Amino acid sequence: MQDAITNVLNKYDLTGKYLDIKAIQELQAYFNTGLDRIKAIEFINGKASKIIKEASIKLYNEQPELLRPGGNSYTTRRYAACLRDLEYYLRYASYALIAGSNNILNERVLDGLRDTYNSLGVPISPTVRSIQILQDILQKEISAMHSINKSLISTPFQHLINTISEQDL
Repeated sequence: MQDAITNVLNKYDLTGKYLDIKAIQELQAYFNTGLDRIKAIEFINGKASKIIKEASIKLYNEQPELLRPGGNSYTTRRYAACLRDLEYYLRYASYALIAGSNNILNERVLDGLRDTYNSLGVPISPTVRSIQILQDILQKEISAMHSINKSLISTPFQHLINTISEQDL
């Protein structure tokens, strides 16, 4: 997993250049948001189960057909798998948030997602919607407690949404 610092250093190392003003500005931006990242992660760590529960309730209220016979969350096993996936998205998004880089999302979540979801017959639109709900909950809750820029929180979730939406599942 690479963080924002490693990304900048690797980019310059590959080209054999010293860090220039652009690199320094990228690093400065990462460090300037460090305290906000920590506050967001503390919130997520302390409220993860509540966030997952709230997101699942909202998703299933919006799309109750998922819980009916033939729906992708029908049966206890499938319902539990959906909750597990919500937890994975939240956890890995929090890793990306603290790292200031979406690389971990690509490496650990998105690279194998197409094959997994295709083999299981998982529909993409509820997955995308559940990630959007997680993002909405966090933006609302965290910005109510702290003056954290909403785009900081949304970056990893939007990366998940955009990449999953682009995949032909």
